[in-house]
Amino acid sequence: MRFVAALAVFVHHTTGLARSTGFAHAPVLFPYSTMGVNGVGFFFVLSGFLLAWGHRPGTPRGLFYWRRAGRIWPAHLVATIPCVWVFYVWGGVPTDTFSFVTSLLLVQTWFPGVVPMLPGNGVAWTLSVEVFFYFLFPWVIGPALRLRTRTLALLAAAGLAAMWAVNWWAAEHLSPFAREWVMRHPVTRLPEFAVGLVCAIALRRGHRITLRPAALLACFAAYTAVYVHRAAWLAPVLVRQLEWTVRPFVAVFSALLILAYARRELAGRRGALCSRPMVLLGAWSYAFYLLHQTLNRFVGDTWGRFRPDDSALFVLTGLAVAVTALSWALFTYVEEPARKWWTRHTPRRLAR
Repeated sequence: MRFVAALAVFVHHTTGLARSTGFAHAPVLFPYSTMGVNGVGFFFVLSGFLLAWGHRPGTPRGLFYWRRAGRIWPAHLVATIPCVWVFYVWGGVPTDTFSFVTSLLLVQTWFPGVVPMLPGNGVAWTLSVEVFFYFLFPWVIGPALRLRTRTLALLAAAGLAAMWAVNWWAAEHLSPFAREWVMRHPVTRLPEFAVGLVCAIALRRGHRITLRPAALLACFAAYTAVYVHRAAWLAPVLVRQLEWTVRPFVAVFSALLILAYARRELAGRRGALCSRPMVLLGAWSYAFYLLHQTLNRFVGDTWGRFRPDDSALFVLTGLAVAVTALSWALFTYVEEPARKWWTRHTPRRLAR
């Protein structure tokens, strides 16, 4: 599922935000491909679910932090190297030392004045959000496990309502730049993580909801059609509400979809997502996400914008294959060896 979400983000970045953008703009995908930006929201929900599902009571906070650092930083640092050349040396994108260092340390989303808005490896802004979630998790999982499932569900719903309210307020009172910063801030994205965490706790406690993945996907497809054509189909007040509620809606859809597939596996049913190729692609998905925008920029700067017709699908497919191959290399020779080395060198006080 991680790879599917990463691929959605890739397609969104490749096809662009409008008909005049995207170096491989394919009308057959656009404007539906713009919904791919919400793949990052799916990441946040899935992160909360997986951490809570795999939690072992009694794990020291220091050991948890050590493992998380070994999981995300090596691949992030190595993927930043080609990004520096493509964007800042060759591409001439303006930046400064402070902004670049914040991106290496994955704290860039806390500062509104970084240059550019997404410094370093631009897609790594989501890692900055994830690092905040990782910091909070050991502190909140214990209290969360002591609460009733109904209470947790109400808190998660309140968080999503707050997310909608903040988005509404930011759109009405802030500049577009400030609004983007607010809606990328780790605190603002916390409700998505909380929804995933609550769903995992409920599933671990034996709560079962009958959900069919096909029905959920059909509902999401219908929602996507309404969302991308909102300006033509809906009244202005509804258009604005759709824009302000899209992130909470995607969080709910993501949580239900994760629950549906998790419940299938618990019942012993294994589908295409459990096949060997999809498992491998899922393992490479983190590297895929880190590398895809750098390769997009390199190809776009080298060959320019391709003809904006459906022949761009061939370009998009070839680029996806190339990114996947590079992702395999980054996972095989950097990410996984570094994780194993990091695990072997766990400080003794943490290992005990």
